[in-house]
Amino acid sequence: MTSWFHAGIGLLAAFVVLAPASKTWTPPRTPDGHPDLQGYWTNATLIPLERPVELGTKEFYTAAEAAAMDKQRTQRENSQPQTDIHYDNVIWQHENYSKVATTRTSVIFDPPDGRIPPLNASGQIRAAAEKVAAHRRDLAESADSRNLGERCISWGNEGPPMLGSTYNANMQIVETASTVAISHEIIHGVRMIPVDGRPHLLPEIRQLGGDSRGHWEGDTLVVDTTNFTDQTNFRPVPATGRQDVFSDRNLRVVERFTRTDPDTIVYRFTVDDPTMWTKPWSGELMMRKIEGPIFEYACTEGNYGLANILAAARAKEKTER
Repeated sequence: MTSWFHAGIGLLAAFVVLAPASKTWTPPRTPDGHPDLQGYWTNATLIPLERPVELGTKEFYTAAEAAAMDKQRTQRENSQPQTDIHYDNVIWQHENYSKVATTRTSVIFDPPDGRIPPLNASGQIRAAAEKVAAHRRDLAESADSRNLGERCISWGNEGPPMLGSTYNANMQIVETASTVAISHEIIHGVRMIPVDGRPHLLPEIRQLGGDSRGHWEGDTLVVDTTNFTDQTNFRPVPATGRQDVFSDRNLRVVERFTRTDPDTIVYRFTVDDPTMWTKPWSGELMMRKIEGPIFEYACTEGNYGLANILAAARAKEKTER
């Protein structure tokens, strides 16, 4: 479960202002003529998914404000409450020192307040049901009742949308003429995105990460994903203070990958689920090139953590009888 410092990551300063791409720069090409997105990348960030309410519609900080906020977030990441025995943040989250930053006040830029839109009527019903399910997870009734991260099935970072993770937020992109593959370091998810024009799966076929289909619009890879289940969750990046946000089967995500210089991919996404939220919402993250390789996360459902969680729950039940 280790990655330690990737060269070019661990010793960099916490705050990086990404310079505008040169107007004369053109991306390298694959043999079939498309922009080459291949290589090792990180989408780690200290920018919150949602904008703090007090900032209103302020989309960007000044450089000085951004540096100050980044310092505060880094200090918070490195704090270790005495009551927290999960793990030591300083040991496991060193990558936060170099998390890719811009002067954005939030990942979400639309709606203008930088926040996930309100739930509609059906979304409120789903949220109420999720509270019941969350209570069952807390009781640790069985392995199946625990969340997907603890069961080493999905951390939520694989997306779509790809919102990063608390650590190990690294990935490798491989392209062929027919497919773009994105392999994530944390847990072990690999997204296979056909770009050969094949249609989406039939509506009856549902997948946790949906069914992605890509195409090129100029130098931008556009990925349209449908066919989700009702278990897909968007795990916010650190420092949001918000619980997991769930979608349902009507979710649709459109992503745009644009390589703007040798070391940067601008990643934009739009989330639309008319049976959950009152309107779509969109965000932007920067992906920065790193030196590979990525490492095995070595997370398995049968590890000590899950077994001990269940054992502790049974022991607690005995003391409460």
